Amino acid sequence: MSLRKLFRRLTESTSRYAGKPVAFILATSLIVLWALTGPLFAFGNTWQLVINTSTTIITFLMVFLIQSSQNRDTAALQIKLDELIRTSRAHNALLNLEQLDEDDLERIRRHYFELAKQAYESLDKIERGINDLHNDEDDAGDAARRGAAAD
Repeated sequence: MSLRKLFRRLTESTSRYAGKPVAFILATSLIVLWALTGPLFAFGNTWQLVINTSTTIITFLMVFLIQSSQNRDTAALQIKLDELIRTSRAHNALLNLEQLDEDDLERIRRHYFELAKQAYESLDKIERGINDLHNDEDDAGDAARRGAAAD
């Protein structure tokens, strides 16, 4: 088995198990156990160093494991989104946007912001038209009621 596959398996299993309630209970139990041993070691520097060093090492390693897992998940999600774009009526130019630099992404974001703004303006016009229709119906109903009352 290659080193890359071994690392992938390690990161997948570690991420999977670290997110389970059992892992939290185990970590909490270790901290409680450490705290209970405080009087035994007279709350000395070595006693404190044990928890500080342990948590630092675990945190340091977890950063790399989590980042590896997140990179893999992001890549898989990006492939799925690319396939949805490819098979839909969306612009194929949107494929692999993550490869563009910040300026290009900002330019495209502004374009879609403007499209969204235009869509919201269209919605506002439609809503105003619907409100006008309701107002016209109310006015017509009021006039009919006034006409019926005058008879």
